[in-house]
Amino acid sequence: MEYQLPQNPPIKANSRNSIPATPPHTNKCSCFFCIMSETVPPLRRAKIARYFKQMPLRDDQEHILALSGLWKIAVTNPNDPEFPSLGIFRCMAKLTQKGVNHKDWLLRCQNIYIPYYAAHIIGSYTMNKPKFADKAVKSNVVQPLMELLRGKVSWVEQRVALRALGHIASHEATFEAVAEHEAEVIEAATGIASTCLKEVYEKFVGLKESERLEYHRNLLTRGHGDLELENRKAEEWASQLQCWSLYLLDCFACRERSLGLICKKQFLKDLCGMWGGLSNPTSPAGIGLLRTLCHTQIGRESVADLEEVVVNLCNVSRSSDERQHMAIDSLLQLLRDSVTRYKVIDIAVPALADLVELRSMGGKPKVGQAIMQTLLQDYHKIRFGELKLKSEKTKRTLKELWDLKVERVKRESLMSEQEIREKQVLAGILKQEGNREFGSGDIEKAVAKYAEALDLCPLKTKKERIVLHSNRAQCHLLLRDPEAALSDATRALCLSNVASACLHSKSLWRRSQAYDMKGLAKESLMDCFMFISNRLGSRQTNGFKIPHYAARMVNKQMNATWIFASAQSSWHGTREEVKELVVQNKIDSLKLRKKTRRRTSKGEW
Repeated sequence: MEYQLPQNPPIKANSRNSIPATPPHTNKCSCFFCIMSETVPPLRRAKIARYFKQMPLRDDQEHILALSGLWKIAVTNPNDPEFPSLGIFRCMAKLTQKGVNHKDWLLRCQNIYIPYYAAHIIGSYTMNKPKFADKAVKSNVVQPLMELLRGKVSWVEQRVALRALGHIASHEATFEAVAEHEAEVIEAATGIASTCLKEVYEKFVGLKESERLEYHRNLLTRGHGDLELENRKAEEWASQLQCWSLYLLDCFACRERSLGLICKKQFLKDLCGMWGGLSNPTSPAGIGLLRTLCHTQIGRESVADLEEVVVNLCNVSRSSDERQHMAIDSLLQLLRDSVTRYKVIDIAVPALADLVELRSMGGKPKVGQAIMQTLLQDYHKIRFGELKLKSEKTKRTLKELWDLKVERVKRESLMSEQEIREKQVLAGILKQEGNREFGSGDIEKAVAKYAEALDLCPLKTKKERIVLHSNRAQCHLLLRDPEAALSDATRALCLSNVASACLHSKSLWRRSQAYDMKGLAKESLMDCFMFISNRLGSRQTNGFKIPHYAARMVNKQMNATWIFASAQSSWHGTREEVKELVVQNKIDSLKLRKKTRRRTSKGEW
């Protein structure tokens, strides 16, 4: 159970800036800083080792100074073997355990900061080096970290405990040390991932400045921030708390451990909304864990049974999200498995068919070719009636893909240069006719003309095809058909990825609008950001201004995708219900008093 921390722990702080998050070196500092200035290496090492042994035994008010200094060294040089070889892990483990076991000691002076710094130091040194992680395990760090994971202090300490446990579990040699607590770790990590945003909002972000725990505020801003910085850092830490939970779960999933506990329906659905936020754009987040699960049989079957999850993977696969390649890989794994292929084919085919022109992505070459081969792997059976599909749309999409990437490639390979040029000219004429129809307001006729032009336009003339797909996407937007607009804009972007160094800006903007129409704020926001970045990179930065329409879209989608949006709505809804209940109780009480007075006056008692 989490400690009931006092609103203002008894720390010595006349002002917030006096909390020594990164202490200056003065004559009054802990002797640790004097030891660090020792110039004779053997003597210095002996003194440091002795200091680490004695530190947990002393009740020194300057512990926090030494720990914050050690924290800075660990973050800056996590691969330096000096401190790990001198006993820092055992020292941090004992200090953390002391904080967990002795509440009075934890709440004395500045000791409240100690578990956070100690767990952070463990996590930093176990991040990259398996031998450091092995030393940490042998120093019994797992048990105190588990205590923090259980919420014995607060969500702030849970974040660094998850980080440290995730690093230890990521190394083959030390994974089993964490797996000894397998069921508890999985339950805690899935629970934290699902509820941490709500908890951080209710226990920090949603509170008034005066109601927030002082030590949380100091840790978030290093003691030198204002309310805006506090909120921004709280958002970042809440996102990291969720992402570290998912990272720890991924360590088990990639070894096919506890898949039954991880692959619960509600949790898999929740994963779709765990995207890391703008503060953690490179984190694999929920999509990363889904990808790992899709590389296992149990995971694929669990995901394939949830249409909502497959649809989300399709949306991410056609977006500017950094995790696009993970979503594509997940869908391909589902389609390559004969057990799950026909559970997801009707959802996955329309989305993946738009991506067959892709080249390299996520470090993998010929991604589009791999998509095409996976989609068409049993098309001959469908073509000749040996295999029936439920959806006519899927069957039609596969036929169009076969005609485009197989039959048409064959036909054009047999054409002369003169024939190719003639087809290109005819396609250009049809495009101009489409433009005229668009200008006159006959959007449906413009769509038909662009479609004819695409049928004629030679496959190798990629720039012309980009414009045709993009123009048709704009028509679909005006016709309020966001799915068709999304498809055409994605095809234009895949072609522009092949034809030039930068993506087609108009198609990015049009796809952002399409996602906005579909109510998919995150995907719309990612495309809008890419659109702005593309525009910025294609012209001189001096004097460049973000278009007003793009700025409005960013503002709209930023509000919609704020990681605390759901928590805020839920929290304020609950508070309003409580207020209504209090008001109703007062009204009922007044009614009861009036009734009592009437009876008393009539002598009914």
